[in-house]
Amino acid sequence: MDGLYCIIKLSAMLRIFIFALLLSPIVTIAQDFTFGQLSNNDRIFDRKQLDSNANAVYLNEAGSTRFSYDSETGHMRLIHQYHARIKLFNKEGFDAANIVVPLYKSGTGNNEQETISDIKATTFNYQNGRLEETAMSEKAVFREEKSKYLTLAKFTLPNLKDNSIIEYSYMIETPFLFNFKTWNFQSDIPKVNSTYVAYIPANYRYNVSLRGFYKLTDTKAELSRECLRIAGKEMDCSKLTYNMKNMPAFIEEDYMTAPTNYKSAVYFELEEVFYLNGSSQKYTKTWRDVDYELTSNRDFGGQMKRKDVFKSIVPSLTTNATTDLDKAKAIFEYIKKQIRWNNYYGKYSETSVKEVIDRRSGNVADINFALISALSAADLDVEAVILSTRENGTPNKLYPIMSDFNYVVAKVNIGENSYLLDASEPLLPFGLLPLRCINDQGRVINLKKPSYWIDLKAAKKSATTHSLIGKMTEDGKIIGTVTSIALGLNALNIRKDIKKYTSVDEYVEKLDERLTNIKIKNFKIKNVDSVENALIEEYEVELTIASNENNATHFNPFFINPVRKNPFKLSERNYPVDLGAANEERISINLVLPENYVLKEQPKDLSIALPNQGGRYILQTTLVDKNLMVNQQLLLSKAIYTSEEYHYLKEFYNRVIQAQKADVLISKNN
Repeated sequence: MDGLYCIIKLSAMLRIFIFALLLSPIVTIAQDFTFGQLSNNDRIFDRKQLDSNANAVYLNEAGSTRFSYDSETGHMRLIHQYHARIKLFNKEGFDAANIVVPLYKSGTGNNEQETISDIKATTFNYQNGRLEETAMSEKAVFREEKSKYLTLAKFTLPNLKDNSIIEYSYMIETPFLFNFKTWNFQSDIPKVNSTYVAYIPANYRYNVSLRGFYKLTDTKAELSRECLRIAGKEMDCSKLTYNMKNMPAFIEEDYMTAPTNYKSAVYFELEEVFYLNGSSQKYTKTWRDVDYELTSNRDFGGQMKRKDVFKSIVPSLTTNATTDLDKAKAIFEYIKKQIRWNNYYGKYSETSVKEVIDRRSGNVADINFALISALSAADLDVEAVILSTRENGTPNKLYPIMSDFNYVVAKVNIGENSYLLDASEPLLPFGLLPLRCINDQGRVINLKKPSYWIDLKAAKKSATTHSLIGKMTEDGKIIGTVTSIALGLNALNIRKDIKKYTSVDEYVEKLDERLTNIKIKNFKIKNVDSVENALIEEYEVELTIASNENNATHFNPFFINPVRKNPFKLSERNYPVDLGAANEERISINLVLPENYVLKEQPKDLSIALPNQGGRYILQTTLVDKNLMVNQQLLLSKAIYTSEEYHYLKEFYNRVIQAQKADVLISKNN
């Protein structure tokens, strides 16, 4: 993330002008636009001005966030205003008219939650030289309870046509001061103009992160007099205006972490509040402060210490264990089987280790604190690791922001080795984290020692080997046995796919339906539940390849997991390719040709490599006696490739795809 964001601290008014000087000259910025007053430029705007492939574009977007004090309750709140005007060029762009606004809740029973109001939405169409307006009904707004922490307010604008212009605005009121509204300058459609204004009282200090690969077009910092009234006293604010123009759409592609890591946006994190009585409260603290708070917290450190719950259980679990590693594996298997994950993330326990064992259900923290306590009961050296999942974004390294972290796993240290464990996923082998957890670095929390960062990497390479041994018949069929052996994350993904079905038989039945020209005659799948071993699939298959013409048969030998589409299509990618783990796939085909048939054409041998030992693809085709052998190796030896390496990966896959288009031609030797 080097170079992706900068940090600016704001407090007293003097800092405002320093801020302005650091970022850019003070300029005039259009902060808002009047609802319903469309200009001729809006009507005739041509997408070629920004992106000729765009299906929709933001003509204008503005937002502001300010503080509001409720004298009746004595509570401070944030008020966020949002206003957007979007042009829809065609039906493919109509999705931009489906508006979803997330509203967060504390989920703790104190009823603290965000609310939305003042929703206004209108569609404008130019028909027969006239501007027609269609206002959305208030009844079109509905709410979806996504979880106990999140409600989604949804509405869709009416009367959509090609070249419609939609406009909508709303207000959000929130009690959560720590997370001042994030403003995204980039979205999945381009933006002509995007402006955000933040009003920050002089006694509030925020860390401001400018994240992304694009620079601000303009910024402005000024003093806003008497912007807030508290207990009869008027307070001044820093009025900070940010603007970006002509922003390209952010295109998501395969093998990436959270888009929030790379989209151009401005983030605010509350650092400190100075109260009128002269006292202050720090929100952003040092890791030393965080270590103390976590280890002394009942729902974090308190649960790590509950080894008493397992004192009577652990001896029976480790009876046959001869080493500490055997003990750890036995305990890990026990926790995975005893406690079912309720599909909620979390870095704090929602209950207690004892209740989790009784209920046999809990969130990620509940399960992994139980694991930590059990490992501790076996006198093993164990720590907790807080992390941010891939879809949650990368945690800030410059100072601790606890809201960056949404997950906790265990780290057990045995001899010179350490193992990261997540017992919420029953199909995981010992020492392998699920892909969702492999995201940059995590922070190791020890009950007695200072915390530290640790790289979150896959403990082993993902690997799959496919082999086909069979024969070709004169009537254009291949009969043989396909054996696939999977390890690492590849094995986990297949096991999870199998478990989606009621039985292995149903899984194979659905697989057979998906395969083209291949019929599964019989099968055997080993080690579905024995996750410490490789997953082995064996299929007796019959493949129809082609009908004979002039005693010749064409067929494509790349029918086992072929690469048909390049996952990398962008002309330029400004963010890294993150596979989660190095990956290797080997495919071996050995076919006995029919009598009196000879090989006329075959795929050309190929050996290509990525720079800096990043990977390779090897293809070899040979004929020995009547045995046709086609061998491939596709190796991606790194988990992460930089944006500078992107075009090499793209071309690498293009060449693999081209190589796999080649056919084999055999003909009868008359």
